[in-house]
Amino acid sequence: MSKKFTCVDLFSGAGGLSRGFYDAGYDVVLGVDFDDAALKTFKANHGTAESMKLDLFNHDNIDVIVDYLAEKNIQLDVLVGGPPCQGFSIAGPRDMNDKRNSLYVAMVKLAERLQPQAVVLENVPGMIQTNGGIGAKRIIEDFKEIGYRMTPKLLYAPDYGIPQIRKRVFFVGLRNSDTEFEFPEAFVDKENYVTSEDAIGDLPSLQTAEGEIIYGEEEQSYISEPQNAYQRLMRKNSHTVRNHIGSIPIEKTKRMISLVPEGKNYKALPEEYQGIYKYHEALTRYHSKKPSNTINTGHRSHFHYKWNRIPTVRESARLQSFPDDFIFYGNKSEQYRQVGNAVPPMLGQVVAIKLKDYLKGRE
Repeated sequence: MSKKFTCVDLFSGAGGLSRGFYDAGYDVVLGVDFDDAALKTFKANHGTAESMKLDLFNHDNIDVIVDYLAEKNIQLDVLVGGPPCQGFSIAGPRDMNDKRNSLYVAMVKLAERLQPQAVVLENVPGMIQTNGGIGAKRIIEDFKEIGYRMTPKLLYAPDYGIPQIRKRVFFVGLRNSDTEFEFPEAFVDKENYVTSEDAIGDLPSLQTAEGEIIYGEEEQSYISEPQNAYQRLMRKNSHTVRNHIGSIPIEKTKRMISLVPEGKNYKALPEEYQGIYKYHEALTRYHSKKPSNTINTGHRSHFHYKWNRIPTVRESARLQSFPDDFIFYGNKSEQYRQVGNAVPPMLGQVVAIKLKDYLKGRE
């Protein structure tokens, strides 16, 4: 049996992007991050992958990664990563020593050392939209200097079957190639987007018969058979629900959200409550018949389309396209942060599948 293409994930977090590669049949060998809880989650959800805690502001740590792969006799095929967007300076003169740039530069330096066949870098839409796209131009130029032809594209998650309004920029670079990477075409039209209800409607409500919100158990049963293809996909390798622990809001919040119709926010409150909230996403209730808003890192500003509580970690993970067998570790706030910071695995997967057409020498 031929070997799988190998993959290393820098700035891995919990590993949403690399889980997409794993589900596409790649051998994810290593995840690198500086967050202990996220690394525990990464290691538990990517087969035999190892995790490594390294500060990538310190470029000497690139040697640690190179030495580890050499010791294991691993030849890297694809380097993936989502450097934190604070690591990019998108204004002013180019300064490769700028601390904000150094996280991103770690990816360039590692690619230069390891010479993988391809590099996949994911980031915020501002990279191609702000200041004439100077951030994207820098990425393309820097990788060109070390032999990679980088192609950027803005991908919209609902177009690829993900029940969440999320736009992310992907850069795919091919080494020593005359060919530009062609991104996978969108395959879901607006009328058929997977909705919030499609995504999480089979999960326990965490409500008593009297309507009181409860915490729920660490491991729970599904309340029904899968109702649609998305739920079947999410439940494919799981028989129970994990990470589905409720957060009971204070009475004031519960009362306020009960006044907000689905798909609306604090602006829909009765006039006497209009001045209470200033944050533009406050009391945002998802719409059951549409994809959810972009999942955040647990700001407690988003609410279930039906129940007067914030979505659980599992509900947020479902909306991000993490399958139910992907278990999150750490305390609840760490888990929310892992989910919110992640690339939707299904978005990573469609890119990973397409990329196989451009890789050589393994499968």
